[in-house]
Amino acid sequence: MPPSRRKLPIGIQTFAQIAGEGYYYVDKTPFAHRLIESGKYYFLSRPRRFGKSLFLDTLKELFEGNESLFQGLFIHDRWDWTVRHPVIAISFAGGVLQSRAQLDERISEIMEDQQQRLRVTCTHHSLPGRFGQLIRGACEQTGQRAVVLVDEYDKPILDNLTDRDTALAMREGLRNLYSVIKDADAYLRLVFLTGVSKFSKVSLFSGLNNLNDITLDADYSAVCGYTDSDVDTSFAPELKELDREEIRRWYNGYNWLGESVYNPFDLLLLFAKRRFRPWWFETGTPSFLINVLTERKTWLPTLGQLESDAELLATFDVDDIPTVALLFQTGYLTIAREENLGGNAFYQLRFPNHEVYQSTYGSLLRVWTANPQAEIQNRKTLYRLLQRHDLPGLKDLFQAFFASIPHQWYDNNPIARYEGYYASVFYSYFAALGLDITLEDATNQGRIDMTVRFGDRIYLFEFKVVELAPEGRALQQIKDRRYAEKYRASGQPIALIGVEFSRAERNIVGFEVEEIVG
Repeated sequence: MPPSRRKLPIGIQTFAQIAGEGYYYVDKTPFAHRLIESGKYYFLSRPRRFGKSLFLDTLKELFEGNESLFQGLFIHDRWDWTVRHPVIAISFAGGVLQSRAQLDERISEIMEDQQQRLRVTCTHHSLPGRFGQLIRGACEQTGQRAVVLVDEYDKPILDNLTDRDTALAMREGLRNLYSVIKDADAYLRLVFLTGVSKFSKVSLFSGLNNLNDITLDADYSAVCGYTDSDVDTSFAPELKELDREEIRRWYNGYNWLGESVYNPFDLLLLFAKRRFRPWWFETGTPSFLINVLTERKTWLPTLGQLESDAELLATFDVDDIPTVALLFQTGYLTIAREENLGGNAFYQLRFPNHEVYQSTYGSLLRVWTANPQAEIQNRKTLYRLLQRHDLPGLKDLFQAFFASIPHQWYDNNPIARYEGYYASVFYSYFAALGLDITLEDATNQGRIDMTVRFGDRIYLFEFKVVELAPEGRALQQIKDRRYAEKYRASGQPIALIGVEFSRAERNIVGFEVEEIVG
């Protein structure tokens, strides 16, 4: 008999509510059992809205011995329900703290709440002193070692990254708190910290070097998120009338060296709304990310083809945030492939899925262009021009777009001052539509700058800046190097398009087209 439909746990991070009120639940207790049996100190980095809070709350209910919630789950018959541990739950997920004083006040409130819940009296006035006394007191009062769970450990810093002094003050305040853990080992059963980023142990954890970072552990790749199997089994009643391959294309693909997963928030909204939309992306792309990509003049066409090593991917601090680490840790890039050379791990990165690919370029494009409303209209017009195969209209669209950008915008926006700006914007319009694009498409004669497949046609683009190359060379290069030969066997019509930009005129000055039959 097929499973019946249940309630969708959209935004619910409380395990007791999900387990007791008829919501869908994907059993994550095998991961909980494995990590509890294998070690004591853990750290996990995952993007926002990925189920970190729910997993921590599951651990809390488990250690507090609430057996009824775990009936029928993997861990139920593998757990000693007669033993209950005191759990200290710390969360910075709610609200935005804008000063060190606000952070200290928030920590004080957390300590007070935990003292009352665990019925422990603390006499120390300093926050680190109260935390240490709370851990010891909870252990002594119950006769069992304490469990410390920290949710969104880094959020007070991330919320203030654009203000270096405040971010550093937040980091210092959190370091004072977390430093307590290393001296409380005898009183602790388990410590688990989660967050979006991975700040260096030296800068934030002050000697807590025994944290087992399971972020890139293949065994825990699916500790948060839903796998393909989860979708086909746990959510089988929700799949009716939805294209299964489209679900994969839109939302699957996040990978941390193990099994790929879906963002839970995306799938739950898809099942509720029955529409494919960038649900996760629309909850808020950090402006800091967009600003960093702009200020660093990031070459957009290869954004989803970056490479890294293990050290760079894990590098993240207030004064040192590599672009690739920022994109990976926030979930805009994921691991496509790992390569080990002489004991060194290298990673090829990619966009996780269609949602992130299309939405990232749309979001960047709005920052890179002077008029966001015009940008939206231009994207719609571009799609309709491609539907009609109106190539003169394509030229007019982009010429009008570049001509509409005020000169002062070029003067004030650093991204407009580098050579790749024009090609990046051109490319981003196509990417923001989610079209089938290949960059630097390799042939036996060279690389095509951009190949676009739309409908039954193939478009081959070559970009040139006339101040760096003679006019008329873009289309001629496509012809001289016989780039179209690669696609002739397809039998599809092929359009060769040479686009030439001028830095002096800040616009397209050449747009030549030649059409051939495949």
